[in-house]
Amino acid sequence: MQSTCYQISNNVITLKLYVQPGSKKNEIMGLFEGSLKIKLTTQPIEGQANMALIKYLSLLLKVPKSKIILKKGEKSRHKIVDIQSNDINLIRLLEQNEGNL
Repeated sequence: MQSTCYQISNNVITLKLYVQPGSKKNEIMGLFEGSLKIKLTTQPIEGQANMALIKYLSLLLKVPKSKIILKKGEKSRHKIVDIQSNDINLIRLLEQNEGNL
């Protein structure tokens, strides 16, 4: 199953993200330049925004932080994140919202 901003393969969900730090609140904004746009309140100082992103995704998707890996984009707004999960509910959620992602 592939979409513009995610791919599922072998119990790994790969997300293409565009992260905007320094926002008033943490929120998902929808698609932006082929990626899922996420706003974070944290500033991009010494990796704090990356840690906040992983924490936010963990809470949002109900996946342990240890299962979320920042694969690419440590110092960029464009990021690729791998989520190790075989949670069928998470996969179904992505598939049901495919038109919105």
